[in-house]
Amino acid sequence: MDEAQAVLDSIEGTVGEIAVDNPKMSMRDVDVFYAEKQAIFGVDLDVANNEVIAMIGPSGCGKSTFLRCLNRMNDTIPICRVSGSVMLDGDDIYAADQDPVLLRARVGMVFQKPNPFPKSIFDNVAYGARIHGLAANRAELDDIVVGSLKRAGLYEEVKSRLDAPGTSLSGGQQQRLCIARSIAVSPEVILMDEPCSALDPIATARIEELIDELRENYAIAIVTHSMQQAARVSQRTAYFHLGKLVEVGDTNEIFTNPQHELTENYITGRFG
Repeated sequence: MDEAQAVLDSIEGTVGEIAVDNPKMSMRDVDVFYAEKQAIFGVDLDVANNEVIAMIGPSGCGKSTFLRCLNRMNDTIPICRVSGSVMLDGDDIYAADQDPVLLRARVGMVFQKPNPFPKSIFDNVAYGARIHGLAANRAELDDIVVGSLKRAGLYEEVKSRLDAPGTSLSGGQQQRLCIARSIAVSPEVILMDEPCSALDPIATARIEELIDELRENYAIAIVTHSMQQAARVSQRTAYFHLGKLVEVGDTNEIFTNPQHELTENYITGRFG
């Protein structure tokens, strides 16, 4: 514990450019506590439109906890408390008048393991559109479902069996189904928490291609345990260590010329 505290104390501030021009989301001085235990320490970070920002770091470093702050998923944990500022298009997502359900339509999330609902492929994608009243009739609902499946790169594989259970798909297809479900409600930001960790290399490659395609229309923040994946899919990378944001910058720079010793040690495999 003393050694960990010494490392924490040695991280005086984030290295690199925290801010971006016209950020989609802007986080300042974010702290997260689980009861009395602090998990995130004063994180400042921006997420831009049409970019993928990857969050990397050792297991338990806080990257997933921080990601969950961005659509208030931590609200579901009774002992969790978040302080600081999390802004979406200049509005505080933790303000008293913010509806978390509506927020999560704007800031969608794809989890580590595919989690299709126990419904048909069609109903999985249509669920959010129905809940939020996005379709006036069946024809509009059909358009939303088909369009979302196409953007998720899944439509051609399932178009003849939209009534089949979502759980009948392969792991990679289920993850793309979950992505289709997320984008069906027209989000502005997509959060991905290790979306490929349960997938084989072929399915992982397809998801990574999809992430690159989705970047044209969304701001994307991805947590990944794979440095190779971060290098492949992201434009900027943020390195976390013991709940602090140590370094953030252009992905190529982070991986070829890190400015902080902790980042360099992690990337070169000295720990992690």
